[in-house]
Amino acid sequence: MTETSESIHDGVGTYDVVLLVEQALTAADAQQVRSLHTEIEDQVVYHVLLPLEDAAARIEASMGTIGTGDLMAAPALAMNDVDIEAVRRECEETSSADLETTLRAIDTAGGRATGQVTSEPPVDALAALVARVDAREAIILTRPHVVAEFFHVDWSSRARRKLGVPVLHLIEHENFDEQASGSGEGVSGL
Repeated sequence: MTETSESIHDGVGTYDVVLLVEQALTAADAQQVRSLHTEIEDQVVYHVLLPLEDAAARIEASMGTIGTGDLMAAPALAMNDVDIEAVRRECEETSSADLETTLRAIDTAGGRATGQVTSEPPVDALAALVARVDAREAIILTRPHVVAEFFHVDWSSRARRKLGVPVLHLIEHENFDEQASGSGEGVSGL
């Protein structure tokens, strides 16, 4: 069997992987991702997508923590009191910092990575980037989302339906053994 110019084991060219992450990767997360590609001799390039934290959702969540009685007793507390632009800027800064942390973690783990914060729907942004860089695979790293995964509306399930490349879903901050055994916080058996 002769290897073609598209071989990932000839040290020529790149093996592009798109990572869709929900939050900054830890050093352990980056090591785990890198461990998946140690046998590939071509330069592995990770293209990281991190969705912009949603300022509106953050405001809604914080408003939801105020008890109904509190809202009835203090009607003066209104959305006018919330500086939406400041929250939006804070979300952009947090997302950019999380992206930089992730790129450094991958670099420290011996990988090469580029990245961007996206305001597009995550799976749409993933599909566009996979096509643009002609990625060989996509990896989605999320916190556990039991309900979404059960109903197959999570990023991984949606990406598998949309992409023509393998999609691997990993739970952030859990190693392979924890994910496989169900001893971590991630979903097991669903």
